[in-house]
Amino acid sequence: MAYFLKRILESANLLNSSSSSSSSSLNSNFSISSHASASDQILMCSSSTGEFDRIPIDIFMQILKLLGPKESAKLVIICKSWKVIVSCNNLWIYYLQNKRDPWDAMFFAETSLRSGFPLRTYPSQMQSFMQIYGQRAQVPGAIIIDGGSGYCKFGWSKYGSPSGRASTFMEFGNIESPVYSRLRHFFATMYSRMQVKSSSQPTVVSIPISQYGDRKAAKIARRQLKEAIYSALFDMNVPSVCAINQATLALFAAKKTSGILVNIGFHQTSVVPILNGKIMHKVGVVSMGVGALKLTGYLREQMQQRNLNFSSLYTVRTLKENLCYVAIDYEEELRKDTEASYEVPVEGWFTLKQERFKTGEVLFQPRIAGLRSAMGLHQGVAVCIEQCHAAGLTPDETWFNNIVFAGGTACLPGLVERLEKELHVLLPPSISTGIRVLPPPNGPDSAWHGAKLLSNLSTFPNSWCITKKDFRPKSRRNFIW
Repeated sequence: MAYFLKRILESANLLNSSSSSSSSSLNSNFSISSHASASDQILMCSSSTGEFDRIPIDIFMQILKLLGPKESAKLVIICKSWKVIVSCNNLWIYYLQNKRDPWDAMFFAETSLRSGFPLRTYPSQMQSFMQIYGQRAQVPGAIIIDGGSGYCKFGWSKYGSPSGRASTFMEFGNIESPVYSRLRHFFATMYSRMQVKSSSQPTVVSIPISQYGDRKAAKIARRQLKEAIYSALFDMNVPSVCAINQATLALFAAKKTSGILVNIGFHQTSVVPILNGKIMHKVGVVSMGVGALKLTGYLREQMQQRNLNFSSLYTVRTLKENLCYVAIDYEEELRKDTEASYEVPVEGWFTLKQERFKTGEVLFQPRIAGLRSAMGLHQGVAVCIEQCHAAGLTPDETWFNNIVFAGGTACLPGLVERLEKELHVLLPPSISTGIRVLPPPNGPDSAWHGAKLLSNLSTFPNSWCITKKDFRPKSRRNFIW
């Protein structure tokens, strides 16, 4: 023990003491005071630690930090007070806060998603964080395949970000083949790229945002797509599968279970109302025919008019992502000097002027890109909000106040502020008061990170996945997603 404490003393000066910040999402039973340090919070669990009371508090904290969760748990044999410390939630919160995954996202997932679907609409009784920590350490993880209309992202849920990306249309096989065959080809390609066997891990698949009407034909199309996804994966011997909508996953990534998800996709923009994790088809999903491809095409036209030479559409997309933005006031921006330059690898330097904000303006004024009949983004979102308000689904009408963006184009600077401004103009104060527009929580990878939250839950895969045995007898079931 003396040698051990000597090592602790030598390292104490090299390590900074940790402090925990308060999170508004924590419930009253497990909240952490923003005025107390992590060491104070942990020692508040016990009035005495026996002979360890003689050790200075900063050294004591270094012992806990260097020991780690497993060894700390074993030290209950030293004295009875250790049993109190180890059973204290604040100690395990401290350990969880020092893991790679964001603490607030982990807490949201464990309090809101661990029971599976349907989501609980009331606070659930939390397990001890010691149990949750141990359960999360044993979760096998999952393969995540997020296939959008333009690009797909894939990777293992234990990684911090997708391990690869590919153009969806290039990986989807012959477009004239049946949906099942195309899905089978697509999934096989993803597993091959990841160099893993399909039978090795559970798989979480995002379902693209499409066919969201409330009519019978749209319902049948959704059910058939889900069944084709499950059938293709189970025929490839995947042990368990969770197929869930992209919009829902992106909302989870923002640590929300209810709200309006605005996805600026490859071909179109979808405004999706979601209540307690379920898409409200009866309220209505608003779709607009303006997507990332249209913005890139419009920027290309403007560059061609100025005789700016480029070799591929990739160059135009790179310039859009690095130079373009959305003007808060379009008319005022026209009177400014907005010239800026960017160097594209291999191609060289390009200088854009008004094209920088005119490109993003297509989202709000589609007519400038030749789309006479398309709604502006602000108009589509306002329609969805009014429909949610009129539906009266819950006594609490604040569930649709959170408007969350998703998609790479949604990362354009100024977009959040512009939409908030336009909504307050379009909507009466009784509806617009309290509305918050949130940027994409993880850029273009929001849906992938929402799937990552599910895949690392302490109850995964049991709470969210179904197995081949569960699927076969209910092949005609109407899946929740």
